[in-house]
Amino acid sequence: MTTTLDRSFSDSDIHVTGTQSVITPPNFTSMRNKRKRDEDIAQEFNNFKEEVRKMISTLMSSQENEFKKNATTLKEIQRTNINIENSLAFLSAQNEEFKKKIESLEGQIKEDKKYITILESKIEEVQRDSRKTNLELKNVPKKNNESKGDLIDMVMCLSNNIDCKINKSDIRDIYRIRSKKEGVQNTPIIVETSSTILKTEILKMSKSFNIKHKSKLCAKHLGFRTSEDTPIFISEQLTSKAARLYFLARDLVKTKAYKFCWTAYGKVYLRKDEGSPIILITNEPQIHRLQQEK
Repeated sequence: MTTTLDRSFSDSDIHVTGTQSVITPPNFTSMRNKRKRDEDIAQEFNNFKEEVRKMISTLMSSQENEFKKNATTLKEIQRTNINIENSLAFLSAQNEEFKKKIESLEGQIKEDKKYITILESKIEEVQRDSRKTNLELKNVPKKNNESKGDLIDMVMCLSNNIDCKINKSDIRDIYRIRSKKEGVQNTPIIVETSSTILKTEILKMSKSFNIKHKSKLCAKHLGFRTSEDTPIFISEQLTSKAARLYFLARDLVKTKAYKFCWTAYGKVYLRKDEGSPIILITNEPQIHRLQQEK
């Protein structure tokens, strides 16, 4: 009979121990990291340097190509700039030349204007002198088949009515101005007298007649039996310039800026009132200034 003393308190581990070799993992051999040799490091470094060199060489080659392209472009730009500078220099020189020519022409124009003004004054004086004995009869009706004899008879009849006796020999020439427009018949009649004194006397007596008589000078005073009441106007024959100045000067009288306007010996005069000085009108700008001063 077995007692408790004959047993051990734990089971034997012999069966475990016997199988320990089966479950024990095999031994692994670890590899040690060996240090590379200096030759390998040098080789890798050389390879790295070679790659960097190739990269730099490629980059430099690319940059060099770009520089060449840019250099070509810059040369073109430089040539263009040089051409532009040359063109500007040429244009500047040409501009200076034109400027001098323009200044010279402007100076010549001023001199020409002065000379033209002098010539116009001389022509005006010659024309005025050639008309100093002439009278102008305006708005006189035209007769059918009118002749110089008819015109002379008109003037002789007028002289009798204004009490200014003249002879036919005092009329050096007489004619009616041809109209530049169709349909205009009552064109002015030009009477060339033998002297300035006679012309002035006829003008004086015509003015006196109009002042004394309510019935102003009209066609019947020239011997007309038809259109007797057609008013006629007698004045000295003016040059084209003087006639234009007289027309403009009378506008100042119409606006009551000036009281008197008249002609004498082919010249035009203005006077503001009886006590003011007489103004000789010589050109249109003078009239415009007087209009502004009013």
